[in-house]
Amino acid sequence: MRKIILLFTCLFGISAFSQIKVLKNVSLVEIGKDNSVGLYKKEDKFTINYQDLNTANLNTFRSFSFQNMNKDVAGLYELITNGFIDTPEGNIVLELPNDIVELHFERNLGQPTVQFIQYINKNRKYVGKSQVLNKKQIDKIFGKLNGKSSLYDRAAGMTPVNPVTPVSSSAATAAPRTPAPAGKKTRK
Repeated sequence: MRKIILLFTCLFGISAFSQIKVLKNVSLVEIGKDNSVGLYKKEDKFTINYQDLNTANLNTFRSFSFQNMNKDVAGLYELITNGFIDTPEGNIVLELPNDIVELHFERNLGQPTVQFIQYINKNRKYVGKSQVLNKKQIDKIFGKLNGKSSLYDRAAGMTPVNPVTPVSSSAATAAPRTPAPAGKKTRK
């Protein structure tokens, strides 16, 4: 009996002090990507990933993230597309929870373009720059060309508790079924 208690104590002690913990696997959904710039969704957090052209090492990728509160993803897309139509005088400055991002608009070969300029951790000393993007590339990144823009407002991994099934017209017009009186057996 002592050996069994000692064995259970040892097993419980090992499991209580283990270093490996299994986490819930939440999938990362790609909304859209063009060359080295992409938009990804994880639960209700959106991330724009880009290759930093401001560093000597071309393998440096940076990202900035934000929540989709008040339809911010659609608002960012609209802000960029409006900048293509009417080019602003200076950069549009966006303050995110962890970073400051500027939208730099200019015309390249007569075509309006935008570039993300990120001040990492809100520090103007550390700057990351994306490639210059045109309207078609922005549409691709924001999922307008592949239909994934519908994922902006949809919660990831959520399924309805009581799904509504459509009722056919013949079932709706059929006579309602009445319950059998108590004590009588019905035939099915």
